[in-house]
Amino acid sequence: SLSSFRMADREVVLVTGGTGLVGKAIQEVVESGEKRENEEWHFLSSKECDLSSLEDTRALFQRLKPTKVIHLAAMVGGLFHNMANNLAFFRVNMAINDNVLQCAHETGVDKVVSCLSTCIFPDKTTYPIDETMVHNGPPHDSNFGYSYAKRMIDTLNRGYSSEHGRKYTSVIPCNVFGANDNYNLQSGHVIPALIHKCYIAKRDGTPLQVFGSGKPLRQFIYSLDLAKLFIWTLRNYEETSPLILSVDEEHDVSISDAVNAVVEAFGFEGEVVYDSSKADGQYKKTASNDKLRGLHSSFEFTPFNEAVKRSVEWFEKNYEIARK
Repeated sequence: SLSSFRMADREVVLVTGGTGLVGKAIQEVVESGEKRENEEWHFLSSKECDLSSLEDTRALFQRLKPTKVIHLAAMVGGLFHNMANNLAFFRVNMAINDNVLQCAHETGVDKVVSCLSTCIFPDKTTYPIDETMVHNGPPHDSNFGYSYAKRMIDTLNRGYSSEHGRKYTSVIPCNVFGANDNYNLQSGHVIPALIHKCYIAKRDGTPLQVFGSGKPLRQFIYSLDLAKLFIWTLRNYEETSPLILSVDEEHDVSISDAVNAVVEAFGFEGEVVYDSSKADGQYKKTASNDKLRGLHSSFEFTPFNEAVKRSVEWFEKNYEIARK
């Protein structure tokens, strides 16, 4: 009968880390027309399940019986939080990743797409970075715990693929920004921290202080663009090896370009002061999206200034509830 066919064909998609920046963006894209009739989506928050516990993770998988998983959950933090806690970042993330993939395998999940990070790449490398370079040398010393734990997802994926034929893979996004970000002035990434700083400067009539010279170049991807690419990967990407999800190389943006975009979006007319006594970090970390373009050439990224404008509007509207 039709109903039993429907049941057999049903897809249950579990998104771990479902209430963070990327999880919320995927939810928005799914709910605005990307959801298919036979799909049921679950966006998991860390309050619902401790993924560092095998017992809790197993119970979750047995209850939801997902057929596909987007694995975003991780213990994350800014640079200084990482430097002080490398052991915990390694152990907790190793446990989360091992539990999620083990339970996915045990319950017959056919596809898992896990999220890595560009910080996993070797510290000493040539540019642009591509997918073949993940294990070519040690990551930057400041966050070795987090980076090695993330790299091990690729190792687990290879094992589940070669020994069990599972389609478990990973993606590597460049710097993500958008609604529902972490706007903490100490631990937030560059764009959300700038948005919060500019909000305060405009409100209080004070200068906007920017750390560093403004010269370093970064690739930024709008969270809704990344969400669309995550869903595309889940449905279309068949390899085990990682896939970089990044804007094109020529869309490198300097920190001062990002500052100008935020200032313009706020209509901020005060003074902007660059504090060059503060560290700039690496000058560039350009990643190549040639592999993605070869598979999905038609994808159009939201122009950077437009994406910043939307992100600023969200923050102004949701200032009271934003993470900060």
